[in-house]
Amino acid sequence: MRIELHCHSTCSDGSFAPEEVGARAAARGVELFCLTDHDTLAGCERACAQLPEARCLMGLELSCRAAGKTVHLLMYGLRDARGRAELATRLDAIDQQRRERIEAIVDKLEGLGVHLDRTALRARGHGRTPGRPDVAAALVEAGVCNSMRQAFDRFLKDDGPAYVPVDRIELPEALALGRAASAKMSLAHPHSLRNDALVEELYLQHRDEGLEGLEARYGKYGAAQVEHWSRLARAHDLVVTGGSDFHGAASPEVSVPGIDMPEAQAARLLDWLEL
Repeated sequence: MRIELHCHSTCSDGSFAPEEVGARAAARGVELFCLTDHDTLAGCERACAQLPEARCLMGLELSCRAAGKTVHLLMYGLRDARGRAELATRLDAIDQQRRERIEAIVDKLEGLGVHLDRTALRARGHGRTPGRPDVAAALVEAGVCNSMRQAFDRFLKDDGPAYVPVDRIELPEALALGRAASAKMSLAHPHSLRNDALVEELYLQHRDEGLEGLEARYGKYGAAQVEHWSRLARAHDLVVTGGSDFHGAASPEVSVPGIDMPEAQAARLLDWLEL
């Protein structure tokens, strides 16, 4: 079964509008689809409208904190309207914090003798709140840095000279918000935590709070990584989820949305999602 449960549009950090992401997924024959933009539901309906033959879900990728690290939580199928509204209110507060953070980063850069056009930087978001990658791109365009990687290494990395921390939702609160909206929840790209023991500990601590899925079929994984995370899913009776993490031109190593999932895993996934 071809699925896409992890992809991004211009509503967060992707390079294609939600309609284009949905159309490309439809062209690939995706049968199960969810647009998972970072911390926003804004593009879901627009993307899903392009896949009339597929099973589509409303969802997002929520940035959280757990054990002092950033954890990305995938939420699928937010069916409860009241719970969804509560989540939207919390997301609006996060968005305001991010707007203030960008201004603070530019202030720090100015203190370092680096001046960026604030109006142009705000416009880079194309309707969304700009983030550190937008600042990095602006630094490259201004000739201050040779690459976005250098921009992060010199200025924007955690604890860098222009870094400004941002409050993130703690994982228990995120899971509670998801449960209130009747969402199913999965840990995205577990390798990014760089600690297998921590991944396992998160499930031991939070499985009963709704953390039931594991993105063992992540688009950039090879066969060995898929098996590694699938083994952990089997050990804890977790549901395997999957997606390409398609961003369009913003992440050219993933050229198209959609990944293939074996029928046995797909059947359990559909049952878990109540589809």
